[in-house]
Amino acid sequence: MLGKGTIAVEEAVISPNSAWLLKEDLAKLSPEDFTEKFFEEHKARLQDIHGKRLQSMDNEGVEYMLLSLTAPGCQGIQEKGLAEATAQETNDWLASEVAKNPARFGGLAALSMHDPSQASHELERAVKELGFFGGLVNDFQSTGDGTGKEYFDTNKYDPFWRKVEELDVPIYFHPRYTIGPEMETGMKYGDRPHLLGAAVQFHLDLSFHIYAMCSSGMFDRFPGVKIVAGHLGENIPFNLVRACHWYNKPSKKKTRPSREDYRHYFQHNVYITTSGNFNTRGLKYCIDELGVDKCLYSIDTPYDQVEVAQAWWRTVELGEGQKERVGRTNAIKLFKLPLDI
Repeated sequence: MLGKGTIAVEEAVISPNSAWLLKEDLAKLSPEDFTEKFFEEHKARLQDIHGKRLQSMDNEGVEYMLLSLTAPGCQGIQEKGLAEATAQETNDWLASEVAKNPARFGGLAALSMHDPSQASHELERAVKELGFFGGLVNDFQSTGDGTGKEYFDTNKYDPFWRKVEELDVPIYFHPRYTIGPEMETGMKYGDRPHLLGAAVQFHLDLSFHIYAMCSSGMFDRFPGVKIVAGHLGENIPFNLVRACHWYNKPSKKKTRPSREDYRHYFQHNVYITTSGNFNTRGLKYCIDELGVDKCLYSIDTPYDQVEVAQAWWRTVELGEGQKERVGRTNAIKLFKLPLDI
């Protein structure tokens, strides 16, 4: 493909050393459908970078992809040492893959979030030594026996966010399935497995974490931090009026940890993408709510197809200059990509 095309920034891969995580998730989520053939086919789609993926990019007009480890990634590993080793090995592998075609691919770092200081060092290594453009976390960090959860809005993670601000790179917040005990016992969603996953559970769970990030005061302490939320911001932009209406009540203002309301942080610190939510009216609403510079194009490969996303994108009509900014230039500026604007 020649010329300028779209830039997609939430595009999944799996490394050889982390494929067992994928197998474990698939076996739990779809035990009636799970076969070795099913796993191998899904793994092949995620590991394909330079074959069908690149061919579809050429055919459909995708200029560049930022690649990242698929969910649950290192957030699904409750053992600290294994999570950290998996992150390092995955980042080394992804860097070697990107090096085969850096004109078309870049990387976001996998991170273990057990130890904020270690996560800081790995992010710095990935950015400064491997040439990555930021990091990605899959909602919460599993801990203990696998039932524990660490969210990243607490003061414990200040060293990490300080490093993120210093490096001036974005952190992508990606969803993951609810953890095994909650799913197996029905303690969270009951006997409703049809609610799990991308259609419902993903945005419900991750939106909680993003609201927590915005209300924690972290962005007040580190105003240069930038985070990214896919799927049109996990539906939060459509609830900002109500959320801020109640968050700005006098009783809340007296007790809330953050100085500003959710809208303020979405307009200053949070970026959203279209990954897997190919909704023109929704995108236009988000542009009106947040500003066009906060909205980026994305696909969610291979869970959504390049062909489907690009077919939708060709139908999108936006205001003057807006489509180019959403589809391409906002990503170049936010991630500091080595591409011409």
